Amino acid sequence: MELLPQALIDGILLGGIYITIAIGFSLVYGVMHIIDFAVGEWIMLGAFLGLYLNKWTGLDPFLLLPLVFVVFGLIGYLLQPVIHRVISGRQGNPLLMGLVFTFGLALMFRGIALTGFGFYSHSIPSTFSDKSFFYEQGTFFMTVSGIRLAGLIYALVITVALHWLLKKTNFGLGVRALAQNRDAAALMGVNGKRTSSYVYGIYVGISAMTGVLIGSILSVSAQMGPDYTIVAFFVVVLAGMGHLAGVPWAAFLLGLVQSFFLIYLDPGLTMLAVFAILFTILLVSPRGLFAKGV
Repeated sequence: MELLPQALIDGILLGGIYITIAIGFSLVYGVMHIIDFAVGEWIMLGAFLGLYLNKWTGLDPFLLLPLVFVVFGLIGYLLQPVIHRVISGRQGNPLLMGLVFTFGLALMFRGIALTGFGFYSHSIPSTFSDKSFFYEQGTFFMTVSGIRLAGLIYALVITVALHWLLKKTNFGLGVRALAQNRDAAALMGVNGKRTSSYVYGIYVGISAMTGVLIGSILSVSAQMGPDYTIVAFFVVVLAGMGHLAGVPWAAFLLGLVQSFFLIYLDPGLTMLAVFAILFTILLVSPRGLFAKGV
């Protein structure tokens, strides 16, 4: 029981990272109805950009996040019309075509990264890395990593910002209309192609920033992408495909499960437990935790 507070705080902090991995992925699926297999590679490429910007400028990675967002947001904005052309062809299933195309992107990005950056792992130094907070009360104690706490704050800021964007702006109204019915949204004056490009740019920018965060907390390598793609799929499916509000809850659940297995049980069984939970919940509620997924 002495380790219970530590397990809880570690799970919450880990869940914060998972929120930022999955929230953009969920937004893109809700609007564009594509499953982006390249989500992990966007995270990986963003991490490497943050790594080299940190080396060149000496700035803390958290100060580099806006620049990383702009660079990758522009890349995503320019790439989205290509994806739209692939999935809107007259032949083939749009969902399947999007999945195959982004899977190809993921393989290409990973190959380029392995060729350019090698197989070695790197870390991005941050002023928060050496900071930690210790609390003790009787037999209960816990240590909070400064960099993980900063990551949780970042995740909450991203979540609140997206909520404000979608609920309080005309752009967000257009995005929600597009997610519900593209034809009706077009009749109401929503430019579907342009809005989808903005959404994909926002998603790629958030994913790249998350890569910088992960590089500061854990490590950066050219082979890191698939692990985070799996995390994104788990969280989004558990939350309900396209149900943005369910992402934080699913992310925290995944973080807590992993934390408890690492502290109390066998760490080697973590992924087995994660997918057993996912399977059980989908048997009861095929549309996710809150039965609101697509």
